[in-house]
Amino acid sequence: MSAFNIVRFRVKHEQENRFLDAHRDGKANWPGLQRGVIIRTGDRTYCLIGEWADANAMTEARARMIQTLDSFRATLEDLGAGLGVTDAVSGPVVLDLKHGR
Repeated sequence: MSAFNIVRFRVKHEQENRFLDAHRDGKANWPGLQRGVIIRTGDRTYCLIGEWADANAMTEARARMIQTLDSFRATLEDLGAGLGVTDAVSGPVVLDLKHGR
């Protein structure tokens, strides 16, 4: 069963293009990633959503994802509450809403 990861970011003023550019042109084409999107959730706030074949594939790509994060870390604001610059969650699919499984 596939797995997803979701990472929330708040981008510093006037750094949004740099943040997005860090993911363009295959820079975030991590091994095992089936699909990845970045959505804007508010003023300077974004979520990256990745779909993986399974949790193992996601785990194996973690070092590469951190390398990508390090390339744009300076564009991010601390989220507070001890989170640092990212708020990440992940897990396996337990119900596919479109297919009912």
